[in-house]
Amino acid sequence: MMQQAQAPAKRTEKQKKRHLIWKQMKANYFLYIFLLPATVYLGIFAYGPLYGIQIAFKDFYAFKGIVGSPWVGLKHFNTFFNSPRFSMLLGNTLTISVYSLLAGFPIPIILALLLNYTPRQGLKRFAQTVSYAPHFISIVVLAGMLNVFLSPKSGFINTLLGYIGVGPIFFMGSPAAFKHIYVWSGVWQSAGWSSIIYLAALSGVSPELHEAAIIDGANKLQRIAHIDIPTIMPTMVILLVMSFGSIMNVGYEKAFLLQNSLNMTSSEIISTYTYKVGLMEAKYSYSTAIGLFNNVINFTLLIIVNRIARVLSGSSLW
Repeated sequence: MMQQAQAPAKRTEKQKKRHLIWKQMKANYFLYIFLLPATVYLGIFAYGPLYGIQIAFKDFYAFKGIVGSPWVGLKHFNTFFNSPRFSMLLGNTLTISVYSLLAGFPIPIILALLLNYTPRQGLKRFAQTVSYAPHFISIVVLAGMLNVFLSPKSGFINTLLGYIGVGPIFFMGSPAAFKHIYVWSGVWQSAGWSSIIYLAALSGVSPELHEAAIIDGANKLQRIAHIDIPTIMPTMVILLVMSFGSIMNVGYEKAFLLQNSLNMTSSEIISTYTYKVGLMEAKYSYSTAIGLFNNVINFTLLIIVNRIARVLSGSSLW
């Protein structure tokens, strides 16, 4: 009898909560109107295309459509996993992505701290402008610049090396050099822009903390270690989690533009391979299966790293 009495009470509490939510939504309906365009956009361009995932489990024929194409199960996944290129593609993708994360994640933090402690505002603005500018260079232009700068005949890098009796070196044809070129050109292009969010976080540090630390005799390194780093730690954790969530998504544009027949063993990654077999060879089901495999790994890593971050630091995406 008591359980029966408690059940209606629980339902009544839920009804009250629902009524309160609807009441708040009606009172702030104009805020939801502002959210409507973004919701529609995400629904059409983010969730709508998920319908096409089933192509990965079918032999897709354009004239039959998605519904009419026959199911083949895990055929395309098995083909990819048993491909002689699988280990090379996975290895190159993980190597470049992890290398980019290790090289590119700390540099914006260091740059933000240096800019934050720059005493002259004019010098600070100049450094910010110089470091932000590469972000606005197109990937196509960047690839062209790298090919020109590293040319064995006319590139200024080889010209400088020639003065010390080295070279010429065909950097773009070297598989060993490709990963370094790819990663450090990306660091140069994105470090300044990525430092903006850390500068914003550092601007929220109370000046009183620094004043108290200076009175206690703390130098700049001690203030950075005990005031600035703890303040921006939640931001660092969130960005690190997001970086791990896209660790398999190495941008194909720059890799595709920089690769050639000589460096293919290092430059061929999952995204360039998917582009080639999907659009150039019209193997839509096979390329969809590869893309789905890629995204499943990203999603799994995102959940795992987010959980680890929440346990270790108390900061997480959710």
